Amino acid sequence: MHATLPLLQVTEFPQLRRRQLTTLQVNLGYRCNQTCLHCHVNAGPNRTEMMDGTTMGLIPSVLAARKITTLDLTGGAPELHEGFRQLVREARALGVKVIDRCNLTILFEPGQEDLAEFLTEQRVEIVASLPCYSLANVDKQRGEGVFDKSIAALQKLNALGYGKEGSGLTLNLVYNPQGAVLPPDQVKLEADYKRELFNHFGIVFNQLFAIANMPIQRFGSTLISKGTFNDYMRLLKENFAAANLAGVMCRDLVSVDWQGYLFDCDFNQQLGLDLPYASPMAQLREGRPHLRSLLREDVEGRAIRVADHCYGCTAGQGSSCGGAL
Repeated sequence: MHATLPLLQVTEFPQLRRRQLTTLQVNLGYRCNQTCLHCHVNAGPNRTEMMDGTTMGLIPSVLAARKITTLDLTGGAPELHEGFRQLVREARALGVKVIDRCNLTILFEPGQEDLAEFLTEQRVEIVASLPCYSLANVDKQRGEGVFDKSIAALQKLNALGYGKEGSGLTLNLVYNPQGAVLPPDQVKLEADYKRELFNHFGIVFNQLFAIANMPIQRFGSTLISKGTFNDYMRLLKENFAAANLAGVMCRDLVSVDWQGYLFDCDFNQQLGLDLPYASPMAQLREGRPHLRSLLREDVEGRAIRVADHCYGCTAGQGSSCGGAL
């Protein structure tokens, strides 16, 4: 796979600083039951990296120490981690909102037959990947048979109350473009999704998040192989919108990798760009920033590490883990 970081490090992207930390986004590991072209973590069935029990045990303590209100669980498929359910229970017991970034087909994997009921019981917010409302486009991006399984999973979640008005069970969907283009208008696309999914399958959901493909990892490497990396970067830069800087996720979120190390966002995590310390002396004293660091000190006011991939979050309507900005 082609390295993208050397092509991104020299940047004119504006400097940003952190606000109060409200969200801890934790990658529990890279093992996944799918292999998707746009996946910026290069996850798949053959990946073995998974968070150990000691590191996972720090998460509830950090949530309490920093008064964090949202725990955002991702992967790979985070549900494949054997400690996933216990972590969800502990976070919910603290009154923390838990988000599960779910690929939907995981609901039909062996051992996950009661996963939907567990998520319902714990009132976990589901953010589910569904890159299109047509079979051909979804299977092209995510693999043959994924669309039909995804539809069945959404119908199962609807039957439990997810996505239905007044249930309090939030079901949001995620759209990624098929290639090196910006996502279309999120409001219009959400209306299309709601119409098509309801008319054809009786499916309802809360919101659609339109997220830009980032020029890193598997997607970035594909762009390099096709000779279109520079064209995509030009597209992102030409559509830079300064107004989006106020809403980028890195200002309120810390990303945690499967080893417990800290990053400004999930994309910096995949590029190996550690969260900066407040001072060079602190870095010398502490080593790489880790979950343990958050038990001792806050990150508010720190500089955010930026590079050219940051234009992916600020181009056009903007893009974040919560969709358009």
